[in-house]
Parts: sequence; C-alpha cells; structure tokens
Amino acid sequence: MNIVTIVGARPQFIKAAAISRVLRSRHREVLVHTGQHYDPNMSAVFFDELGIPPPDVNLAVGSASHGAQTGAMLAKIEDVLLAERPDWVLVYGDTNSTLAGALAAAKLHIRVAHVEAGLRSFNRAMPEEINRIVTDHVSDLLLCPSQTAIDNLAREGITGGVALVGDVMADALRLAAERADHSTLETLGIQEGAYALATVHRAENTDEPGRLRGILSGLATLSIPVIFPVHPRARRAIAALGWTPPPQMRLIDPVGYLGMVALMRSARVILTDSGGIQKEAYWLGVPCVTLRDETEWVETVTCGWNTLVGADPERIAAAAHQPRPTTPRPPLYGDGFAAERCVTALETWNVERKRGSIER
Repeated sequence: MNIVTIVGARPQFIKAAAISRVLRSRHREVLVHTGQHYDPNMSAVFFDELGIPPPDVNLAVGSASHGAQTGAMLAKIEDVLLAERPDWVLVYGDTNSTLAGALAAAKLHIRVAHVEAGLRSFNRAMPEEINRIVTDHVSDLLLCPSQTAIDNLAREGITGGVALVGDVMADALRLAAERADHSTLETLGIQEGAYALATVHRAENTDEPGRLRGILSGLATLSIPVIFPVHPRARRAIAALGWTPPPQMRLIDPVGYLGMVALMRSARVILTDSGGIQKEAYWLGVPCVTLRDETEWVETVTCGWNTLVGADPERIAAAAHQPRPTTPRPPLYGDGFAAERCVTALETWNVERKRGSIER
C-alpha cells in the first residue's frame, strides 16, 4: 500500500515513530510534517531520538490562528495528496494537523485512518474536541485505544470500521524506557523521587490569564522542587503575566523524548494538562495531577492514579501532596504492541469491506 502519514505536533511524532517502524517494513509511507510544531526542541529532536526518518514533505505552516493555520494546512496537504494519490491517509490524535489531514483526504475520496479515535472530553470549548469529533466522522478506519473510546463512537452512531488496538504511545514508551536519558537529571542536579514535574501547554490554560495564574500559584506552593519544561506558548503567556517563579521552581526549555521519559519516571508526582503524559505517568507508576476540569483518559482517574484539579491553586497543592496511591494499576490501553495491530487493521480493511462486515 501507499500511505501518507500526517504529523505536526510533538505527541504525533511519538505515535508515528511506533507505527512507522512496522509500516515501512511492509508498505510505502510518505511522511508529511505540517510544521505546526517547528521549534527544534519540539520537533527535530524527536525525529533524531526516536529514529523517525526525516519528513518527506515539510509544509512549514507554523503558528497562526486556528482558522488560518488549519486552512493553510488543508490547502498544502491537498497538493501532496493529489500528487501521491495514496491508498490511505493516516492521522493521529486531535490537533489542527489531524483535522486538516482528515478533511483534505475525505474531500478527495481518499480513505482516512484515525489513530487514537473515539476519545471525548465532552467539552466543545476545547479546539481539540472539535478536531477529534470531525475527524472521527470522516474517517473510514477508527483505531481506538480503549473500550471507552469504542463506546463513545457507538453513541454517535459510528460502529463500522472500528478496531480496538490499544495505545501506540505505550509502544513508544516501551522502546524509549530502555534508552531514557538519565543525564538530564544529572544536568539539572535533581534526585530521583525528590521533585515534581510540571507541563502546561493547552490553550484553555495558556490563553486564559486567570487559569494560568491559578496553575502557577498552585505550583509555586509545592514543598519540593518543581521542574517545569516550558512549552513556547506557555512561555509567552507567562511573560505576558509578568510572573516570576519562586526559587524552588525551575523553568527550563522543552526536553527531548528520552530526557522527558527519564524525568517522568523519576518524579515524585507529575502535574500536567497533557493527555499523553497522563497515560505515561500511569504506565510508569507515577501519581498524576491533571490541570484540567475533565480528561479523555477517565480510566486513569477511576483507578486512583490521576486527580483532576482544574486551575485551582489549593486543589493543585493538595493533590500534589497526597500520599502515593496504594491502589493497583490494572493494564490499560493495550500491551505495548498496538502499532502492529494498527498496520494489520489497515491491511485487512479491504477484506473486511468485501465481506460486508464494515458499514459506513
């Protein structure tokens, strides 16, 4: 098969690394980077560390408003698809790159496969929620990480072309954990289990000064050192607030995936608004405090290893200082071999369609 893969943001590079290894051993893949994340610390380092081949096409779209960015991607992706005429377009997650890739393919009547389909926060104020809903409804093959995701799709009337494959981020973490860069801890002068790790990047937090100030205030009250790799969007927002971190908070540049895995695995607690990091914290056995009012990864909350606190400083501090959970961590989101299932689902789609088991 001839497959065009669309990526553009840090989590998508991680997911694509897992699937591309399998895909390229059996098929032809054209990797298209939209340029949504273009800072070297958010882009190039991931390709280097994860062994992803350099993008075949870099659209270099860069930052813009949601409409302008998505529109620019849509036009440029369409040109690539007209030239390549692939059998499938593969998209990941819930970013503007995801939406643009899915729409461009659907309008050209090219089949769309959505990795991480079926997730819902049920908060349509989030741009990511709109992106994932629209993408799911134009996709032909929906590759779901959990039964909850399948149930969400069924409630929206999507039952055909749905496959439970697990989460490809577990595949990536399984491979990266063996190569985690522990020199990051040495460089920062921190000890295992003696610090909190924080990340903030979602627009709902960075673009709302009141929420961002609440999160920063909560982090500032923690009694242990806080390591905060700062997303470029968050850095601009923090500067606009004129906020100065206290001595125990260290704002650092984003780190590569292998360094981030080392930081996550050795943290006492992780505070984040990232969906991917919520899962990684669970898999690594590190308590997570989610700086949002809802999560797509509800199972991690149900199991007691993830606490939703929003942007309330007191709730942030209280959750971060809670004792380590004693509840078990049942296996969630697959076994670390989801990439093979994703590629097999692509390969068997035509057979299943001919048998009449797929109805779209």
